[in-house]
Amino acid sequence: MEVFNFGVEEGNKIHNYDSVSAFYSKILRTDEPTNIGFINIEKDGFVGYHEAPVQQLFVVVQGEGWVEGEDGKRVMLKGGEGVFWRKGEGHISGSETGLTALVVQSANLRVTP
Repeated sequence: MEVFNFGVEEGNKIHNYDSVSAFYSKILRTDEPTNIGFINIEKDGFVGYHEAPVQQLFVVVQGEGWVEGEDGKRVMLKGGEGVFWRKGEGHISGSETGLTALVVQSANLRVTP
């Protein structure tokens, strides 16, 4: 058995997109190019506006925060809620109180509601 820590202290600071107080911890990579990881956004932090490089699933697992799409409409999310962005779809995400989100990214990612 291996035990892992995916908290902020183990994550890599996100410097891209003019981001503030946001960290990324990759969990694993599959044979098909798929990234699975955590994003930790601290209090009053955000990941700046960018386009999804591939299909991207963002699921809040702890805390609460918000996302905005290309329309600029802010959507509030809490633990257990998430969003799916298609490749090229612009977005920003952040939190006033802090959040941890599971992020899954893959060119062939499909969601089934």
